[in-house]
Amino acid sequence: MGRDDAETIAIQALSFIAGDPELLPRFLAITGIDAGQIRQAAREPGFLAGVLQFLLAHEPTLMAFTQASGLAPQEIAAAHRALPFGQEDWDIQP
Repeated sequence: MGRDDAETIAIQALSFIAGDPELLPRFLAITGIDAGQIRQAAREPGFLAGVLQFLLAHEPTLMAFTQASGLAPQEIAAAHRALPFGQEDWDIQP
């Protein structure tokens, strides 16, 4: 999976989280940011990988997102690995 596709999936995931009144406060508490900082934080390397890591760390949340998005859990994991800080060698070309 390419980085552009991975970023698209992560942005979908962020929208999913932001639209859920139970997930958003949990996500904000875990990340230590407030809702007004999300746009700025999304520009930081590793933030989008962190969004996907949030989903991957909690199976019920992951399954809810996959059902809503039509993506498979393996696609979420692949997107996570394709993003900066989702995998240590993210910037090394194969």
